[in-house]
Amino acid sequence: MTTLLLVEDNDLNRDMLSRRLEKMGYEVLLAVNGQEGVEMTRALAPDLILMDINMPVLDGWEAVHLLKSAPETSAIPVIALTAHAMMSDREKADEVGFDDYATKPVDFPALVHMIEALLHRNP
Repeated sequence: MTTLLLVEDNDLNRDMLSRRLEKMGYEVLLAVNGQEGVEMTRALAPDLILMDINMPVLDGWEAVHLLKSAPETSAIPVIALTAHAMMSDREKADEVGFDDYATKPVDFPALVHMIEALLHRNP
């Protein structure tokens, strides 16, 4: 089974997305801030991470920077989840190492397509 880590501080977003992803057949692990997301990634090595940008403790920018700069986690694909839809945000996401970028409210079919494309890309 494919394991996804959803790093999201908003209870409603986390609940809605995790339920829909589980219905699609994914195992979904949950973290409520970037620090917890980094720790869970290091311990559990999920197949893919969905990372909110604006979170307490450690934001998504810094969390993905830590994950992409560590050899043991650098190959795990990370999709940014954010309400920020400006081109500068997308460019920053590319610069810090996000593999793709989804704006909120999430277009669920498009998100699943992104997930599948990243999971099946050639390394």
